[in-house]
Amino acid sequence: MVDEDAILVANEAFYRAFAMGDVPAMEAIWSTLAPVACIHPGWDALTDRQSVMQSWRGILESPPPVSCANPQAFIFADAAFVICEELILGGVLIATNMFVREGQGWKIVHHHAGQVDAMPAADLDED
Repeated sequence: MVDEDAILVANEAFYRAFAMGDVPAMEAIWSTLAPVACIHPGWDALTDRQSVMQSWRGILESPPPVSCANPQAFIFADAAFVICEELILGGVLIATNMFVREGQGWKIVHHHAGQVDAMPAADLDED
């Protein structure tokens, strides 16, 4: 499997665990070797695996409907990131998920999601 495909598969596994409220799957997709961090919309940064996993256990008790759209993978050596849209609760968030190569696969080390402005940045330049 090409690295880009493998990263997109890992990204999809993250969103599948999120949508299904699958705590064991969510814990499995996160790195156990590298430092991790997570910034949920409106939250302070979580900068250790214990607090990141605790946040996901709470969210996954009653997960909101979520899906990933328009993922784009960017690779550099043994690290990569995916930029995508999160379709969630009738709105759209923009997200960045960073991965590192760990063993034979890719593990997430950072997730950051935030709101998107109502007007795309390209439209702002037309004034």
